[in-house]
Amino acid sequence: MKASKLSSGNNKFGTAPVYFTSISSILGAILFLRLGYAIGMLGFWGVLAIILLGHCITVPTALALSELATNTRVEGGGEYFIISRSFGLKLGTTIGFTLFLSQAISIAFYTIAFAESFQPLFEWWSATFNFELPRQVISVPTLLILAYVILKKGTGSGVKMLYIVSLVLFLALILFFLGKPVDSVVDASQVVGNNFGSFNKEHFFILFAICFPAFTGMTAGVGLSGDLKNPGKSIPLGTMGGTLTGLIIYVIVAWKLAVSASQADLIVDQLIMSRIAIFGAVIIPIGLAASTSSSALGGMMVAPRTLQAIAGDRTFPFRRLNIFLSRGRGSNKEPYNASIVSFGIALTFILLGDVNMVAEIISMFFLITYGTLCLSSFLNHFGSPPSYRPRFKSRWYFSLAGFLLSVWVMFMINPFYTVLAYIIITVIYIFIEHNNKEKKGLVNIFKGALFQLNRKLQVYMQKHQSSMEKEEWRPAAICISSHSFERDKILQLMSWLSYQHGFGTYFHFIEGYYSKQTHTQSKDILDQLVETQREQGSTLYIDTMISPSYTSAIAQVIQAPSISGMENNLVIFEYDKNHPDELKRVFDNINLAKAGDFDICIFAGSEHATRYKNGIHVWIRDTDGKNTNFMILLGYIIIAHPDWKKSHIKIFITSPKEEKEDLRKDLKERISAGRFPITLNNIEIVQLTNHYSFKEAVTEYSKPAGLTIIGFREEIIKHNPMEFFTGFDEIGDILFVNASKAKEID
Repeated sequence: MKASKLSSGNNKFGTAPVYFTSISSILGAILFLRLGYAIGMLGFWGVLAIILLGHCITVPTALALSELATNTRVEGGGEYFIISRSFGLKLGTTIGFTLFLSQAISIAFYTIAFAESFQPLFEWWSATFNFELPRQVISVPTLLILAYVILKKGTGSGVKMLYIVSLVLFLALILFFLGKPVDSVVDASQVVGNNFGSFNKEHFFILFAICFPAFTGMTAGVGLSGDLKNPGKSIPLGTMGGTLTGLIIYVIVAWKLAVSASQADLIVDQLIMSRIAIFGAVIIPIGLAASTSSSALGGMMVAPRTLQAIAGDRTFPFRRLNIFLSRGRGSNKEPYNASIVSFGIALTFILLGDVNMVAEIISMFFLITYGTLCLSSFLNHFGSPPSYRPRFKSRWYFSLAGFLLSVWVMFMINPFYTVLAYIIITVIYIFIEHNNKEKKGLVNIFKGALFQLNRKLQVYMQKHQSSMEKEEWRPAAICISSHSFERDKILQLMSWLSYQHGFGTYFHFIEGYYSKQTHTQSKDILDQLVETQREQGSTLYIDTMISPSYTSAIAQVIQAPSISGMENNLVIFEYDKNHPDELKRVFDNINLAKAGDFDICIFAGSEHATRYKNGIHVWIRDTDGKNTNFMILLGYIIIAHPDWKKSHIKIFITSPKEEKEDLRKDLKERISAGRFPITLNNIEIVQLTNHYSFKEAVTEYSKPAGLTIIGFREEIIKHNPMEFFTGFDEIGDILFVNASKAKEID
């Protein structure tokens, strides 16, 4: 793979820098300093499991990165740019900031590890002067020198150094592979614990956290996206090439270490490779220095560009901070200010000096980022937006597996820090959300996936409609009215029905012909109604209907498919009790709805406020027949809404005096058999006489009720219906119901 020639303008690199940045970060400190220790603790097969588990996360991530990178024009910012353009700037900034921190901290990690290549010097110093020399005497000057090179010479000089370093690194590995096994110099019984070489769950995930940063190097080259000629080509080739090369080398090195030294030696001597390799005393420290310095260089080139890209999108809440961090120098807009901030963070962690602690912090941050990238790829696969047309295609199950494994491994490493990490991310997101309300948020992430899920569910439910009809009844109600703004009770009723057990669609009726004017009017009305329902937390679905007449509108509505996936089964008409003349329009269209075997409800709204605490009254007469269970079910469905939280259902059953005892006995048997979800305390039998009519009984008992439910027969519509539906002026809201067929109560 040949390096591309540098040009004087932006986007000057080819695929080689991506590959070598990735591979030099992968074959770094962990390979030379911690892989042997891990083999000593877990044995070859345990470390092989770490390598494979790590790549079960990084390979899907590399595939997801490659896929996302070939779907859009990738600019500066690497992984951040890809995440933010896939998930929106709000979540992109949240994840991008944690990514930047992990990249900046990784600079410290590699610089601390670089100091370990001077172990012979530290040992000589300790033996000669009888005190330990702190590693910072090497790591701090190293950081400052590398920072000076990047700040003064720019990325171009860093890439040139990368090629030299990679050559030294591969030479060191070749000499290591040519080396021979060494004799043990450590007594296994002297190793603390003496339980190495066997699988231990706690040790496994601790060592996984320490080793995982090595595998994360595969995305290091992506951070150069803003300096590439063709990111859509270079990122997939360089990233996948580096990932697979690293996988092969790690397996071979692990095998070589396992067969070349005892497990006790592997635990005690962190530079055991120097005893195995040809000219190891020289070439391994040089290789370690080369790999760690190149990895640090990679981090120094990538971290500032991530921070610069975030600031360039103006998503930080402070304008001056965005301007300061996004400012670049020279024709390539080198991130000078962002580099200073990155080096400052790295210096802080270098002063801490603990390689293992820093490695665990990096692992948590990178796992969050990788899980997000895999989730982005999966959601794009599942949502199938037309704009998602990557030239490189992964598979949705790889991406889903990468996401789930990332989350699982985080919890296995440290559940407390995992929860803490997600809490921090949530707080960061809320903070960014508050200051960037106009930008894409979480809703946009799942919109395509929810669309596909809804589409598949609807198709499934349509195919299984016949079997569903035999199951327990639940309402799929539709209502159309032109009085949406002056009467809110019908919207309340629809919200009650669709809250938990059913689904409701409310249409605002606009009388007239479809035109540009009526279309604009309908959009404005829809926006107002949706906003009102959003404020109320309603689950009711709102739409508009433009039609020349109420009858034609009813005909259109009852033929429209339900977006719930189940067939609409209930039509609700409404009128104002103070305007009984509106009933004529209802009577004229009931037969139209009945032709489709719909259950019918007629809601009579009153001017009184709903008195929820007084409960729902259900009136059952001997003529109701198939309406009986329907009314009871509606009562229980409505009362499930929080508005009726402290309410109750009261059932009144009318009966002539001579049938009272027989009816009470029958009710007791049906209740004990479980056919009614009620008790005798909820039921009151009301005796009617020639001098005490049904309307008088309803008025007497249900005057204080929050809602009264009354059944009616189809024959009433044909014979003087006005007499039946009027005359209830002293009570509140009434729901008249007529079932197309009897309902079962299980």
